[in-house]
Amino acid sequence: MPELPEVESVRLGLERTVRGATVARVDVRRASVARRSPSPFAFANAVTGARIDAAVRRGKFLWLLLDDGSLALSAHLGMSGQFRVHTDPPEPHPHCRARFTLSTADGPLTLDFLDQRTFGYLHAEPLVGTADGLAGGLGSPALVLPESVAHIGRDALDPALRRAAVMKQWRRGTRGIKQLLLDQTLVSGIGNIYADEALWRARVNPVTPASGLSGRAAGLLLDATQAVMGEALAAGGTSFDALYVNVNGESGYFDRSLNAYGRGGEPCLRCGRPLSRAMIGGRSTHWCPRCQRGPR
Repeated sequence: MPELPEVESVRLGLERTVRGATVARVDVRRASVARRSPSPFAFANAVTGARIDAAVRRGKFLWLLLDDGSLALSAHLGMSGQFRVHTDPPEPHPHCRARFTLSTADGPLTLDFLDQRTFGYLHAEPLVGTADGLAGGLGSPALVLPESVAHIGRDALDPALRRAAVMKQWRRGTRGIKQLLLDQTLVSGIGNIYADEALWRARVNPVTPASGLSGRAAGLLLDATQAVMGEALAAGGTSFDALYVNVNGESGYFDRSLNAYGRGGEPCLRCGRPLSRAMIGGRSTHWCPRCQRGPR
């Protein structure tokens, strides 16, 4: 599933191409893509005629801010959701679930939402004020966010993330630290790939209970998380197949820089010992048994 760097790559592409455009027409090609709306017609009617003022993201959640914040067009990419922008639109792809015809100062644009596995969705929803009175997400200074995103924590690259609060949360309770990294209500945007990578960099074993993490280790883990996310974003994200692409259909290449994820049985790039792999909390997990020693 796309994580913060992949979704941010999509947001940047949308910001460059569709910001300021007006939605002239919406063609819902598969009803399930608008399953959170009363009907596909209601979804299309809600966004037709609206101006796209900003492309905004918090964690893995993405939305287009419409008409000065009167409405959000939320998009959850699921496992295979993609946006594609066309100046000369081709025939809709077989996996195209919705097509938006946009009006811009430079002429018409077409924005397609593709989703092979159909777990993603689009939703026109109201906005609510942020709990901390700060910007709702990256891409807009508006102090609002979609109702469906209100329970999601700030992400690792959010300037408004409170470092001390995160470190305190990551050291509370008996859950393993990897489970806490994946908890989107604490720090959002971290998925399985970048959790493994951050833990490897910080030399923290994934099953270390939160209460067993020192303050220094929590700080190093947050640093590692932010570094991994930043490097992955610079590389356009991690693309293992054609399902993860930006609005131009280009893939990211951070998979070439992975140190832990997907490398079970291969030598650790730090010490040479074979990396371990196991299912932890239902997720495939990779770590070095020497560099990331487990709790006693």
